[in-house]
Amino acid sequence: METQQSGTCIYPGSFDPITNGHLDLIERALHIFKTVIVAVANNPEKTHLFTAEERKEMIRAAVGDNPRVIVDSFDGLLVDYAHRKGVNVVLRGMRAMSDFEYEFQMTFMNRKLARDIETIFMMTGLRWFFVNSKLIKAAARAGASVEGLVPDVVCKKLQEKLHRKEAY
Repeated sequence: METQQSGTCIYPGSFDPITNGHLDLIERALHIFKTVIVAVANNPEKTHLFTAEERKEMIRAAVGDNPRVIVDSFDGLLVDYAHRKGVNVVLRGMRAMSDFEYEFQMTFMNRKLARDIETIFMMTGLRWFFVNSKLIKAAARAGASVEGLVPDVVCKKLQEKLHRKEAY
């Protein structure tokens, strides 16, 4: 079945680190949109394991040379970033009801700030339903293998980063 693709969407997140669930959403979004901007949020209220630049590098390595995926980062409000990019669609992934409550609040705040920005939600693939960056980091810190849950480059970077932290 051929799908009709339209414009560009922004897929924002901390991606600390990117998981195979994130990649699944990017791949599926490319069936709907010509271009997906994966936008790494620089949120000063969060403590990140990886810098924004490291997260962008891992995303680029994971998506390869796909010219339809643009990897970027932003500070400040998502709606302001969307306006700067000339994009009016935001893609958000959802796993469970806990995601829904947070996403519901964010969507309505964004809607209040910028009525021209639409948010669409895509359910995470069943295979990745339990995977999130926080659990990946916790498992890796505890010495568990996260192979198969994150791209190979992320496995390597997690081992390097966590091993280096333990050395101090």
